[in-house]
Amino acid sequence: MVWLSDRRPDWACGPLLPVIVIDDRDGELLMQAWANEAALAATEATGEAHFWSRSRGELWRKGATSGNVMPVASLALDCDADAIVYRVRPAGPACHTGTRSCFDGADARLSVARLGRVIAGRRGADPGTSYTARLLADAPRRPAQKVIEEAGEAALAAAAGTRDELIGEAADLVYHLLVLLESAGVGLDDVERRLAERHAAPGGG
Repeated sequence: MVWLSDRRPDWACGPLLPVIVIDDRDGELLMQAWANEAALAATEATGEAHFWSRSRGELWRKGATSGNVMPVASLALDCDADAIVYRVRPAGPACHTGTRSCFDGADARLSVARLGRVIAGRRGADPGTSYTARLLADAPRRPAQKVIEEAGEAALAAAAGTRDELIGEAADLVYHLLVLLESAGVGLDDVERRLAERHAAPGGG
């Protein structure tokens, strides 16, 4: 866990500061809670998200009873140092209702990152009933072949097909590329970091 700021929270603003919790892998907004100095200290000491419960008046570790702990990858502050961001790798749903996010509609669309998680979850599925499991069972050969095939079809659709055909072929390409990445143990966050490094390099913008 690292601090992405050389400043510290401004506790002069009050004994409790809002904490925005987002998924470190895809930036999805998961929940909002509160932290005092003790909660932040516990988070730093353990590497797991701790908050202060205003209703119970006590310190609490996320997932202490549900098992849905939140290992913290990094901490950051807003411009006024009066709000904290926890970037986490959640072990389960963030919301007590059992949904991934506490915010209505925040998880409604099947994002690329969510699709990647679905694909990862197919590793233990029956290849006889799951196409994804069959691809993973024959990795990397079969997923690699499908990426080559779908890339060609997407290029042809862009050159001579309709917009709808291109969208369909692009969806097929993204799906099979995610399967190939999963089979090789490469996450979207790895790809995003490489893109960020290239963007930050001279002439990379």
